[in-house]
Amino acid sequence: MGTPEFAVGILDAIIEAGHKVVGVITAPDRPAGRGQKINESAVKKYAERKQLIILQPANLKDEGFLKELKALKANLQVIVAFRMLPKVVWHMPEYGTFNLHASLLPEYRGAAPINWVIINGEEKTGVTTFFIDEKIDTGAIILQEETRIHPNENAGSLHDRLMALGAGTVLETIERIANGNMETTVQENEEDLKLAPKIQRDTCKIDWALPITEIYNLIRGLSPYPAAWTTLYNGEEQIMVKVYEAEMETTKHNMDSGTLIFDKKELRVACDGGFLNLLEIQLQGKRRMPVRDVLNGLNLSKNAHMA
Repeated sequence: MGTPEFAVGILDAIIEAGHKVVGVITAPDRPAGRGQKINESAVKKYAERKQLIILQPANLKDEGFLKELKALKANLQVIVAFRMLPKVVWHMPEYGTFNLHASLLPEYRGAAPINWVIINGEEKTGVTTFFIDEKIDTGAIILQEETRIHPNENAGSLHDRLMALGAGTVLETIERIANGNMETTVQENEEDLKLAPKIQRDTCKIDWALPITEIYNLIRGLSPYPAAWTTLYNGEEQIMVKVYEAEMETTKHNMDSGTLIFDKKELRVACDGGFLNLLEIQLQGKRRMPVRDVLNGLNLSKNAHMA
């Protein structure tokens, strides 16, 4: 059971390892974008290529879906980036239902762990497999694998590394369950755990008054999607700008946060603790481009600034 690209890598590893996948459950098709074209999940597209049975329930408690799910006679269910399951679903298979989560639980429970570990400046993360229970990301841990977060890494590259790490962890989890040599660890419910809620639009807005490291981590943690954003005030114009890549220059200065320093090739923003040299951005209504290309077609006023 899964929906995005992250889940595809895991499903592919399960199939390539020779396990029999009796069915794939994924999100219903939905209209998306300006043209409202019907969008199929990444998992569905992959499952169709592999000619797998696909179920796309809108309601996981629907009697028709439950009947179809039971008819698959799965003895184990693997969940990767799906949605909360009712007990009637996760309790169905003989060997239970386990989830792959892209963090070192119990830290970073929630929908966006890959983004939040970078936003919060963590130096390590990993993946966890655990048995599903009544709450979100709280079940007994089966396996964990750890990896370091590279200093300049963004959410996209970490996503790909965790997908590969998760694939191996899922395969080992399946083997342990099949062989009956599995031990689980109950999660500690500490009060000060860091969480990973869904990313909202306001989460992505850059506050240039923050310390430079926090802004840099926000940009990395939201790149390539959904991307950190700011407003460029250029004379009478106000332009929404997405920032995909930047370099951090830590130094002392007396400039106001958000002040721009620019020429034909560079665009730097003053922050608390230094300057961010913007490398790749997207102006509202335009495509994503290197800053040098953007500057060739943009006339910045002397008092242009970010806020």
